[in-house]
Amino acid sequence: VQLQACGGGLVQPGGSLRLSCAASGRTFGTYAMGWFRQSPGKAREFAAGIRGSGGSRLYADSVKGRFTITRGSAENTVYLQMNSLKPEDTAVYYCAAGESIANMRQEYEYQYWGQGTEVTVSS
Repeated sequence: VQLQACGGGLVQPGGSLRLSCAASGRTFGTYAMGWFRQSPGKAREFAAGIRGSGGSRLYADSVKGRFTITRGSAENTVYLQMNSLKPEDTAVYYCAAGESIANMRQEYEYQYWGQGTEVTVSS
């Protein structure tokens, strides 16, 4: 099983980026998938999550209204559209997948993790 995240980069404040995460090795249609992020010197935190089979979405308060998480038609891909980016969004972003997740905000609920993609918001 492998999760491959990409799409990070350098963007100016107010700009947009779209992160992608492709999962392989099994079918993830029923799995919840999420994005977490870790800023320098801080603990990793939940950013957004989406349940399988067209289920519900959940966002951290810090990104609500600016970020949108979606799944691809094959359900093994998850995207994070990030708009109105702020310097405080600078972090390494990780995608994760988990089965039978009770609380999408909790890292320990996810069984599989990607390697991370770096996002820097700076002028």
